[in-house]
Amino acid sequence: MEKIYLDYNASTPLAPEVVDAMQPLLTDFYGNPSALHWAGSPVKELLQNAREQVANLIGSSSREVIFTSGGSEANNLALKGFYFKNRHKGNHIITSKIEHPAIMNPCKFLEQIGAKVTYVGVDRYGRVLPEEIEKAITKETILISIMHSNNETGTLQPIKEIGKITKRHGIVFHTDASQSAGKVTIDVNELKVDLLTIAGHKLYAPKGIGALFIRDGIELEPLIHGAGHEFGIRAGTENTLLAVGLGKACEIAKQHETNQRLKELTSYFWSQLKDEFGEQVVLNGHPELRLPNTLNVSFVRKIGQDLLLAIPNLAASTGSACHAGSIELSPVLKEMGVSEDVGMGAIRFSLGRYTTKDEINQVIFGLKKII
Repeated sequence: MEKIYLDYNASTPLAPEVVDAMQPLLTDFYGNPSALHWAGSPVKELLQNAREQVANLIGSSSREVIFTSGGSEANNLALKGFYFKNRHKGNHIITSKIEHPAIMNPCKFLEQIGAKVTYVGVDRYGRVLPEEIEKAITKETILISIMHSNNETGTLQPIKEIGKITKRHGIVFHTDASQSAGKVTIDVNELKVDLLTIAGHKLYAPKGIGALFIRDGIELEPLIHGAGHEFGIRAGTENTLLAVGLGKACEIAKQHETNQRLKELTSYFWSQLKDEFGEQVVLNGHPELRLPNTLNVSFVRKIGQDLLLAIPNLAASTGSACHAGSIELSPVLKEMGVSEDVGMGAIRFSLGRYTTKDEINQVIFGLKKII
């Protein structure tokens, strides 16, 4: 088998158009975007254009987008920044039990300094129930953070429904859309979110760049203090090279919002697995309400890691790629009530823009040989 990459949820290769967009900044555009002279002005324009491209992908104004070093920083800024600025209004945060560590760990940190955090559970498909969110709200609740889609199973969360609840109660709402942006249509106004996280390396942009949407009127305490960069919210000379890369990636993603080809390819993969392995293979997550590229399946009474080790040319993931290396049952699958003999055999296949049908057929053949 040739080398096959089916771990696009962990990281994506740079799109050629992104590389082309960044190239001039390696040589010609080296000025500081804050400088008012001939070297700074064109760089400032490139930065503003990138900001507009990101805003266009999520339906916001460019004034509401700030660049960060990635999804983790954006999440930390959303949670800690909001809490530090608004804790005089209340100290209660609501999130879910299946969030990425970039949400879970900031919440645990905030608990150490006085925050009260409620972690709501999920149903067997890994979906948060909006009524559980509403039940958890107290007079002290100031922030709710629920991921847009789960990075392991791809299950989409009922963000729009939760957004209506948060608006009714006057509570600020954050969603981590790191895994969703560029794969499904996102509109911050339709979703009624106030804060939204984007990670560049999940949508064919470089690592080390992300963005946080901050709705007008929402106040955050900066985590990095210094000069007034990024509307005074994140100090430090802007990384225009990577911002331009993210902007271009968002522009391309906007053109391919339906992702129909990916959806069909993922469906084909699942139908082939079912035909080949029958009851030996189980789908984890929602059968329909999930990312078009994500297929989390369990090979019953097998260990997912062992299967992947037996096919060294296949890049896929057991559980979340951000904290792999253990054969313990994934916390996400555990929260979904997946039994151990099923959950231990879980593999997340995440397809991408460059995945082919021939590659899928090769993977099926490889699995067939070892199972």
